[in-house]
Amino acid sequence: MKVFKFGGASVKDGDGVRNLASIIRRYPENLIVVVSAMGKTTNALEALTKCYFNGDNNGILHNIEILKRYHFDIILDLFNGIPNAIEREISLDFELFGTRLGHAPSLDYDFEYDQIVSMGELLSTKIVSAYLNTVGLRNKWMDIRHGLRTDAAWREGNVDWSLSSRLIQSQFNFKDTTVYLTQGFVGATVTDQTTTLGREGSDYTAAIMANILNAVSVTIWKDVPGIMNADPNKFEVTHKLDMLSYREAVEMTYYGAKVIHPKTMKPLVEKDIPLYVRSFIHPDENGSVICSIDHVMNYEPVFISKEELVLITISPIDFSFIAEESISRIYKLFAHHRIKVDLVQQSAMNFSVAIERPERGFDQLIGDLKKKFVVHYNDGLELLTIRYYNEDIIFRMTGHRSVFVAQRTRTTARFLLK
Repeated sequence: MKVFKFGGASVKDGDGVRNLASIIRRYPENLIVVVSAMGKTTNALEALTKCYFNGDNNGILHNIEILKRYHFDIILDLFNGIPNAIEREISLDFELFGTRLGHAPSLDYDFEYDQIVSMGELLSTKIVSAYLNTVGLRNKWMDIRHGLRTDAAWREGNVDWSLSSRLIQSQFNFKDTTVYLTQGFVGATVTDQTTTLGREGSDYTAAIMANILNAVSVTIWKDVPGIMNADPNKFEVTHKLDMLSYREAVEMTYYGAKVIHPKTMKPLVEKDIPLYVRSFIHPDENGSVICSIDHVMNYEPVFISKEELVLITISPIDFSFIAEESISRIYKLFAHHRIKVDLVQQSAMNFSVAIERPERGFDQLIGDLKKKFVVHYNDGLELLTIRYYNEDIIFRMTGHRSVFVAQRTRTTARFLLK
């Protein structure tokens, strides 16, 4: 059995869904197919969530109408305008969705986010599953929330591995089909409240399924040839990395490489399951593979850029040293506000951290820090990470720019830049 994951770009329109079908047709074997929300649907649902939570009724109606038009245009393209069951089902889903948004939100933004944004995956998988069945690719649509169980950490659900394993092994047993089609990114609590696994969490879903069901491999189908040494949208010259170790992939995702969700690797390492990253545009090409490697690899330089970071510099009010007790208090505040730290720099009297500016809670974090410390911050910075650097590369990438923080280890150089 293999696990395939298709992201939003692969199913952004009717042609994308037809291309997905052509790829599935090449593999007459047991498959779990994990599909993300179509195109930029998640972004649109995030905008809708903000309107809902802020009481913007006009914004709610506007965004729902855009989402309906987008999905029904794809249905029209795929099913040639012939009335069908999936059209009726999606109409009912939108009707129920609109009814829910007609009620006042709770006081928990993250909870509302999970209930609303998860709609994207449910819509996309229903449409894709119906189309595959129409063209003779028999499959069974599965609601992943019935199997993948998490705690109630909204937007960052932690998987209950024991319960999820029992449920998923029972439900995805291949007794009645050779292809199951299900959602990425989404889970549910034991009380059936919808959760999500973190932005871009469909990769993680694929790894979870592979681990629990002992898959032969996982393949992530993307719009790039494989894993690149830099983001082609940010760097002029890039190269495909044919093979990476699990450890190298973990390092790259930790530093911010967007090609794979950071949590993806651990479930695969545990079962020694290889991960392939291949192009849905050129499915005949080999792509890249992440796997166990028992020899030293000579990697070329890898560039990872994260933008819109904030450098927060924290100092004691009483002119004392930054000590372990102060650092512990600072980290507890970041954990309380669920803000991840990308870079740390410490001196005698300053403790500096770089973070991605969160969509909510930044002002509250700064306010809480100022109760105990002197706080300054700089906005709009870029964090550039260079794996396997040399001095020429560092000078070429940073020599003409203002450097706020510079750090180096044997293999990695990191620069916080204006």
